[in-house]
Amino acid sequence: MNKSFLFLITILLLVSCGENIQYSEYETLPKGWKAHKPIAFRYEATDTVQKHNLFIMLRNNNDYPYSNIFLITKMEFPNNQIIVDTLEYEMATAEGKWLGEGATIKNSKLWYKEGVIFPTKGTYTFSIEQADRSLGKEKGVENLQGITEVGFQIEGSGR
Repeated sequence: MNKSFLFLITILLLVSCGENIQYSEYETLPKGWKAHKPIAFRYEATDTVQKHNLFIMLRNNNDYPYSNIFLITKMEFPNNQIIVDTLEYEMATAEGKWLGEGATIKNSKLWYKEGVIFPTKGTYTFSIEQADRSLGKEKGVENLQGITEVGFQIEGSGR
């Protein structure tokens, strides 16, 4: 009886300490990530008080040719206000070891925005576009290989 009770308490603690994921979605890119083709995620906000943490989720394989990635993000509010950010994330160490979790496919959870409060109820659209370019070339990479999936995640911050 005591072991069952302890097991139940342990499970409850693990679940309560886990992430408060409110939205999570991925789009698969079987033929690479085309330039100027943003991937959009839509979130229906109903809470205008709680703070949220926003993450960009990337999955890459060994075909990814760079140690970092450049992204252009847009956050569109229900009132059509838009916030645009240009971001850079490291994808590998200086020694060439992939960051992220996993064996063949690496899962990277990248901070996008922290402590976001959605000021109005309604649909928020988040779009993510790759903006990589080869060293010494002016033109961006037309079809970025090695990124197999792009995702977006919203978690309650609990603050």
